[in-house]
Amino acid sequence: MLGTEIKQQFPETIVKENENLSHYTYTKTGGPADVLVFPKTKDEVAAIVAWVNEKQIPLTVLGNSSNVIIKDGGIRGIVMILTEMNHMEVKRHRLIVQSGARLIDASRMALAERLSGLEFACGIPGSVGGAVYMNAGAYDGEVEEVIESVVVITREGKIKTYEKNELEFSYRHSKLQETNEIVLEVVFHLEKGKQETIKARMDDLTALRESKQPLEYPSCGSVFKRPTGYFTGKLIQEAGLQGLIWGGAQVSMKHAGFIVNINSATATDYIELIAHIKEVIMEHYGVPLETEVRIIGEDTVGSV
Repeated sequence: MLGTEIKQQFPETIVKENENLSHYTYTKTGGPADVLVFPKTKDEVAAIVAWVNEKQIPLTVLGNSSNVIIKDGGIRGIVMILTEMNHMEVKRHRLIVQSGARLIDASRMALAERLSGLEFACGIPGSVGGAVYMNAGAYDGEVEEVIESVVVITREGKIKTYEKNELEFSYRHSKLQETNEIVLEVVFHLEKGKQETIKARMDDLTALRESKQPLEYPSCGSVFKRPTGYFTGKLIQEAGLQGLIWGGAQVSMKHAGFIVNINSATATDYIELIAHIKEVIMEHYGVPLETEVRIIGEDTVGSV
């Protein structure tokens, strides 16, 4: 069995077999992973990457799984979840964070250390690695604005460092989406500030988020990228889709840019509803919607 082999090869690593990924995704949907591994160090990640390459086993990497939909068939091979890699430290104006830490926790660490620049991230639950991968942002702030450098490991097992200007950041995009490299560590360059000023800004953004976003239900966050010249939620609302229920999923009544799990939704419910929204918006307005959320995995459960 693959799980047994991995446990023997990596006795210090947390390993789970045939585990439903719905336990880890923010939508509370997703089928089983053949094997889940939770490395705690860069060396563990490097060893696992080398081993799967040698054995030619598929490897999928996840962070906090807040902006991802995993299909009902789950994921074959090995799924590496990086949330155990969450160490953070401050050196002068730099906040050095392992990739599995939540971005929201990095913003709180910055607050504690009187460092300004991550206030916009105080409500973003994704991992730091995932935030770099997709250039996460909110309330007129984006990760690219505060990045100094990023340490990654390539799928061939080579560790390298990117400076900010090498990452080809744009709206919800970084070079890592093409290279598929795995983020290990991020260095944020922040500015010294007054703690009360930083906290006041974070409190304002938290109140704004709570008033506008459906935080009371499971969701994958903002589903679609913002089309140039439009607001996605407004388009969906005007098309009469707000409140639409599809299986156990619903276009949120609080914010039409979100799809919430109101009644044991499946990933298929989410995917079909997303496709329907895209079709209606294109038909009504001629505007192509592009998903911000990543959709991965298999339609049906199989074996590696």
